[in-house]
Amino acid sequence: MYAIVEVGGRQHMVQPEQTVKVDRLPEDTGTEVRLDRVLAVMDDEGELHVGRPYLDEAAVNARVIQQGRERKITVMKFRAKKRYRRKKGHRQHFTALEILDINH
Repeated sequence: MYAIVEVGGRQHMVQPEQTVKVDRLPEDTGTEVRLDRVLAVMDDEGELHVGRPYLDEAAVNARVIQQGRERKITVMKFRAKKRYRRKKGHRQHFTALEILDINH
């Protein structure tokens, strides 16, 4: 069984007992979150349920296990022959979710 959910404008394929990193959510560590923007669910019998755009009664229950920041990436800008160089770093905030169950 798996579901495709939309969190923070991105789509994630999730299964029960899986850990997934999503864009930062304003929740504390240890709280349970209900993700109700479910786009599709594949049930145990192999039947695919697809929403238009979302499934009305489907939801994914998850628990926040970590709030953090990703590793730093370096962004460079360079223009040849113009003495133009810019170096910038970025660390993206994330929330790690443990998927508890999928209701459909």
